[in-house]
Amino acid sequence: MATVDAVILGLGYVGLPLAQEATRAGKKVLGFDINSGVVEDLNAGRSHVDDLTDADIAEMIAGGFEATTDESRIAEAKVAVICVPTPLSEEGGPDLRAVESAVDAVARNLRPGMLVILESTTYPGTTDEVVRPRLEAGGLVAGTDFCLAFSPERIDPGNEQFGAKNTPKVVGGHTPECGDAAAEFYGAFVDSVVRARGTREAETAKLLENTYRHINIALVNEMSRFCHELGIDLWDVIEAASSKPFGFQAFYPGPGVGGHCIPIDPNYLSHNVRARLGYPFRFVELAQEINTGMPAYVVSRAQDLLNTAGKPLKGSTVLLLGVTYKPNIADQRESPAVPLAKNLLAKGAVVTYHDPHVSDWRAVPDAVRVQDAAAAAGAADLTVLVQNHREYDLEALTGAAQLFFDTRGKTQPGERVHRL
Repeated sequence: MATVDAVILGLGYVGLPLAQEATRAGKKVLGFDINSGVVEDLNAGRSHVDDLTDADIAEMIAGGFEATTDESRIAEAKVAVICVPTPLSEEGGPDLRAVESAVDAVARNLRPGMLVILESTTYPGTTDEVVRPRLEAGGLVAGTDFCLAFSPERIDPGNEQFGAKNTPKVVGGHTPECGDAAAEFYGAFVDSVVRARGTREAETAKLLENTYRHINIALVNEMSRFCHELGIDLWDVIEAASSKPFGFQAFYPGPGVGGHCIPIDPNYLSHNVRARLGYPFRFVELAQEINTGMPAYVVSRAQDLLNTAGKPLKGSTVLLLGVTYKPNIADQRESPAVPLAKNLLAKGAVVTYHDPHVSDWRAVPDAVRVQDAAAAAGAADLTVLVQNHREYDLEALTGAAQLFFDTRGKTQPGERVHRL
């Protein structure tokens, strides 16, 4: 007999906000994670993600939420939602080990009538070809004995306007009835549920969303290079183009792309096309080439700026402002600041950094953290705005800096201030 409405497997940036909304709607939610430290912190009322505060966790606990590392408790739930990471493998394809491990945990505790939903981003066919056989290995049949669905996560860390509740939820079922069950589950705490034809369509919808962004960011990143060479202010170009009320959406250049979605998800689709159909997804592969090359381009521009000032890059102090992948959060996943810093170090620069959200930049241990951004900008030979956190007073920073390179287009160019 099920005593829990839902168990959320994976209590990170995706799973925890989902658990929060379900709990707020009155559902009895159990959180499962293999990280005992995460579980202990949550049960003690401590949050480890940017979007939820300790007070939010306390509210969830008061509503009946609890976290556990005990796999057997999965059997208590009516619904199991898998929200574990899907990084890239060393070969550039999807690494499904966390998904497979979570699915196996559910399979060992699967009961007739349970609804199993995969939210982890992956390539089309994963739900049917990887998840379903593992769940059916014990004898229960998807669509008959239990329900199976895919619903792509759409969490945007740090987004103050859209969260788990008011972002439409795409759902694709293994059967129409499975889709009905998943839609009913999410409909209890998400404002809008969008039905896809099946699991493959739902899986591909997520990849299309992020591939669209990946390609358009690559477009403006490539434009930033030739616009610089031609003496064209691309930021002004984008502002002018944005005045068109139809047929245009603004994307902006930067030092690279970060987070889980943009640098990773489109590669699932590209890898899947190559593996199954034998030909490349050329748009994605070109976009990947352009976007992954941006940190090196920023270093090249930094070197040119220092040369103009009569200084070599080797031996110069370069201050990096903001090393997270997005503004105003602590998330460092796939941050372009990492290859940027490593490239600078490889060329002999002395790299310092400031970030109000990062006290220990473990990805680049040779970079020295500074306490006072303005004082450090005054001491550095070059200051690079990598991520524009709201804590930064750009007027003060550009005024203090000997030389300032803005990769986010947030300043006005001048004698000592230059934009990407």
